[in-house]
Amino acid sequence: MKINWFPGHMVKTRREITDNLKLVDAVIEIRDARIVASSKNPEIEKILGNKPRIILLNKADMAEDRVTRNWKKVLENENTLVLEVNSLTGKGLNAIKPTLNELLKDKLARNRERGIVSYTIRAMVVGIPNVGKSSFINRMAKNSIAKVGNRPGVTKNKQWIKTKDGIELLDTPGILWPKFEEETSLNLAFTGAIKDEIMDIETLALKLIGRLSINYKDRLMDRYNLESLSEDPLENMDNIAHKRGCIFKGGEIDYKRVAVMILDEFRSAKLGKISLEWPEANHD
Repeated sequence: MKINWFPGHMVKTRREITDNLKLVDAVIEIRDARIVASSKNPEIEKILGNKPRIILLNKADMAEDRVTRNWKKVLENENTLVLEVNSLTGKGLNAIKPTLNELLKDKLARNRERGIVSYTIRAMVVGIPNVGKSSFINRMAKNSIAKVGNRPGVTKNKQWIKTKDGIELLDTPGILWPKFEEETSLNLAFTGAIKDEIMDIETLALKLIGRLSINYKDRLMDRYNLESLSEDPLENMDNIAHKRGCIFKGGEIDYKRVAVMILDEFRSAKLGKISLEWPEANHD
């Protein structure tokens, strides 16, 4: 399943990020803790260079704790610090200010030497669509300045937001990149970073069942009350449909209904904490 989704506004956003990078002290990059490698935009990586950066592993409560901790070890360096957060609940966000202070300690020290005691840190917020940027900004600002939606591509225009702890955030629309590998495409689609409207939902759900059957067999069986799993994902999908009553009159399986249900239950963590990528196989 090859997916390319690169709307025109994303090209414009890429240029804007490059132009506005000089206006900020640091970058806050938001990734999905379940797909840490796939939710890294290589275009952003090229643009940011050595700019001080915080990587927020968002939705960390939906990913396996041990896997997320390993990702943190892999990603951190002298110029990059990593935090595990949930931008909807606000968990972990109180560490943003002290982490920025740590990243920028040399610059802040120079400012103090020049007599600049009160300094407003400016940070650019970047990330792929539907990764939680707007929810993060709303939490930081403690109001609903940024529009929030559960579909990718909601934020379209650049905007500055002042937070109550003295940080100014530059919001940017989420951008993907022109081409990506099939596994990356699937991971992005599984988590909702690519619009469902352009997807073959039935095939996507079938692929997800196949993936979960390998690493999370027990979760699938427990959630859908299956006695066993077949090596054929379609057979497993059929069994789930029967267990959940996703059947048309006459006995035919309603594949769209069962597909939407499976994807929704994965995305809402009803299948438990699941990590689709591990740092042993995917490096920054």
